[in-house]
Amino acid sequence: MLKKAITADDLLRFSFLSDPQLSPDGNWVVYAVRTINEKKKYQSNLYVVNLTTNETIPFTHGESMDYQPRWSPDGQTIVFTSNRSGKQQVWKISFRGGEAVQLTNFKHGASQPVFSPDGHKLLLKVPLSNQDSVRDEATDKDDEGNDKEAYATTRIKYKSDNSGLLPDTYQQLVMWDLQDETAVQLTSGEFGHEYGCFSPDGSRIAFSANRTNDPDRSFVSDIFEYDIKNGNLTKLTNGTGMFMQPNYAPDGRRLSLLGHDLTYAGATLTRVWVLDIDSKQLTCLTDDWDVQASDVAINDMGTSTAGNGALWDKQQDRLYFLASQNGNTSVYQVSMEKQVSTVTGGSRQIYAFQLDYKGNAVIAVSDQMTPGDLYYIPKSGGDEKRLTNVNKWLAGQTLSPAEEIHFPASDGQALHGWIMKPAGFTKGGKHPLIVEVHGGPHAMYSNAFMHEFQVLAAAGYGVLFINPRGSHGYGQTFVDAVRGDYGGKDYQDILDAVNYATSHFDWIDENRIGITGGSYGGFMTNWAVGHTNRFKAAVTQRSISNWISFYGVSDIGYFFTDWELKTNLLDDPDRMWKHSPLRYVKEIETPLLILHSEEDYRCPIEQGEQLYVALKHQNKTTKFVRFPGSNHELSRSGDPSLRIRRLNEIKDWFDQYL
Repeated sequence: MLKKAITADDLLRFSFLSDPQLSPDGNWVVYAVRTINEKKKYQSNLYVVNLTTNETIPFTHGESMDYQPRWSPDGQTIVFTSNRSGKQQVWKISFRGGEAVQLTNFKHGASQPVFSPDGHKLLLKVPLSNQDSVRDEATDKDDEGNDKEAYATTRIKYKSDNSGLLPDTYQQLVMWDLQDETAVQLTSGEFGHEYGCFSPDGSRIAFSANRTNDPDRSFVSDIFEYDIKNGNLTKLTNGTGMFMQPNYAPDGRRLSLLGHDLTYAGATLTRVWVLDIDSKQLTCLTDDWDVQASDVAINDMGTSTAGNGALWDKQQDRLYFLASQNGNTSVYQVSMEKQVSTVTGGSRQIYAFQLDYKGNAVIAVSDQMTPGDLYYIPKSGGDEKRLTNVNKWLAGQTLSPAEEIHFPASDGQALHGWIMKPAGFTKGGKHPLIVEVHGGPHAMYSNAFMHEFQVLAAAGYGVLFINPRGSHGYGQTFVDAVRGDYGGKDYQDILDAVNYATSHFDWIDENRIGITGGSYGGFMTNWAVGHTNRFKAAVTQRSISNWISFYGVSDIGYFFTDWELKTNLLDDPDRMWKHSPLRYVKEIETPLLILHSEEDYRCPIEQGEQLYVALKHQNKTTKFVRFPGSNHELSRSGDPSLRIRRLNEIKDWFDQYL
């Protein structure tokens, strides 16, 4: 069979799998699959698969967004979150089949349902203002904005890339009684509350929150415990770190946590901890293991999830968790004696996992040829069993595998990355190369599937991507190395990668090398073309060009500049300007395409505007594409038509100038 080249339009064919949940009896898995329908809009439906027969059954239908499925303790009911009534609410459906029934109708919606151990109650996350009551029901007019109404605030953090201008609501924990369909608000105040879980006996709830006097200026996340019977709220950690995703041990006396002490600000490695509830003693189990204890692999398949934290085994002598190392995300275990070992790994991104009461596991996996599928791992040992193949159509496409490369930087630092040959590569010819730089910068390229890279390879380009200094996956010193040195050794790492590739792969045409990246990768693209003419074409996406204005316009600017540049506008604006690509705009000779989203609050569009005008003022070769109704996440979860337009703009620019 003649295989076809993959294109930007093939985005419409992908299925994006997430959130696998094992049934209490260990015989079934429910999961969510997001697709793009004929209207070119996202929809998400639930499926179940039998672990014995591999039979897959569509469980919900329609054009709504159904996700966050959770089993009742008796395995007879699945609750989930859906917008099928117009607003995100919690629904339930019998596992035996039938129609879904709406449970909640809160004014601003609800999400993240968690069953109590007896199955009679749900713990929910509900946005509420100080004036709202849990008895207020949603109406068609709720949350409708008025474009002519002034927005007033006294907060320093008044907007977010995800939500826009922030409303006066805060995420509260609410208990929903499934028997009498009543709600009780458990938390209050102008604080956000996250990831609630029940104790094994159902008498207590643990959750994370920043309940300091000024949450906008302090970046701690503490663990709290709420006693359901008497309403007492106890703070279990001391306000000096970021701790999250608590899970009770089977005896209810300890909590597992993920978190860190902020030593290196946002570049601090997340580690696995155990908290003794009575003594409040906090013990780090992975302090001697120089690895990030979460999935930070980056791709454009939307596989990133909040995760489950560190999960206890039945004997309470070890914890299971995801961690990112050397370009892969794997499942690891750590004993109470701090011994870490791999449970299942390989050259891939494991982006979700679940355990049943027997210790069997289901994992969600992305690799170079697989956007995302489920595998079953029996505790008794034996081979992994593949459960799903939600993107069968890829078997008819020509895909380009990525070859791992290891090489020294010019100062001797070991570096790691990948290179992809053009699809259908044959020896003897010379081919252009595109360098991709990831965002973050504290993230990690991995062995996961990347649609963008496959589109470029199919169009005849080699693709080079590495994890420069600042990336996760190579220890604390490596991830911290970019802080205070943006455009320094991280930039040299990119150049060293190009030098290595051109000297080791004779198919690369040294005169046709391009560069692109988004967010921090956009910063690096801007920086590179302002400091070298090595690249003959460039595409900067959702970038930073001016740290001075970024400080005030980004939703994170007021603290991110401190964290990453180790200064801010009030202390050393000259240093911020020194690290700003806009300062070097006179040196840019490379044809530069600027892509930016109109509603990007993380790297606001003025960052692209300043760069574009400065280039046009000099009659430099540039083009500015603005994507309406889109935020910083356009490439991963934005409007499908605009995602396709974006990919085609990138390819067309390189076609024109490479």
